[in-house]
Amino acid sequence: MTVELWISVGVIALFTYFLRALPFFWMQRRLKRHNSASSDGVPAWLIVLGPAMISAMFGVSLVPASNTASAWLATVFGTALTLCVWYRTRSLSWPVFAGVAMYAIVLVIAT
Repeated sequence: MTVELWISVGVIALFTYFLRALPFFWMQRRLKRHNSASSDGVPAWLIVLGPAMISAMFGVSLVPASNTASAWLATVFGTALTLCVWYRTRSLSWPVFAGVAMYAIVLVIAT
């Protein structure tokens, strides 16, 4: 790889790290200032932010990248299996694994 590519990867890694670390350090300082380890010192917008981001990613995942019948079929089957496995296990990892596997299988078979 070229030097420019390594520099780009490094810059992306730093920005990714800071996007995750800065809010963590900010909240740590804020909770110390309020002398509280509970959610009393957490602003309301921060409590809502996680579920809103997950909902946005879920909504984007429901629309396939290519507008073909096989992509839509794979999305429908993957989503259905994800929901079924989640209902059965009430966990996060197994439904995601099953949904991605079903999506891939249907996509390979349908194309």
